[in-house]
Amino acid sequence: LHARYVLNLLHETRKHLKQLPNISYVSTCYSEEVTVCGDLHGQLDDLFLIFYKNGLPSPSKSYVFNGDFVDRGKQSLEILIILFTFLLIYPKEVHLNRGNHEDHMVNLRYGFTKEVMQKYKVHGKKILKMIQNVF
Repeated sequence: LHARYVLNLLHETRKHLKQLPNISYVSTCYSEEVTVCGDLHGQLDDLFLIFYKNGLPSPSKSYVFNGDFVDRGKQSLEILIILFTFLLIYPKEVHLNRGNHEDHMVNLRYGFTKEVMQKYKVHGKKILKMIQNVF
């Protein structure tokens, strides 16, 4: 995805998240399911498998993602792009909780910073700064 669109997505995600309270309450009723996921760690195939088995986020399919979206795997940025996009499209059905890997120092140690800089050589620093702001 072109850096311009990544930066736009990050800007819109930040704007949306700033409007939310620090604690999210997700309620269900007997006729509604909520899929809870955690620790994707840059494993895009795992996210695709979750969507394959449980369906894509939609007005009738809620998700809670419990952090650790990035680091270790090679497709952390793609996971963020997908999750942030679904968050903006379905803000009442997609909930993102920050994990300990959504932190600048942890990203330096476990590979996310390097991944972004390799994928976006020209705009990598700007994208990283915006991602840290979103985190």
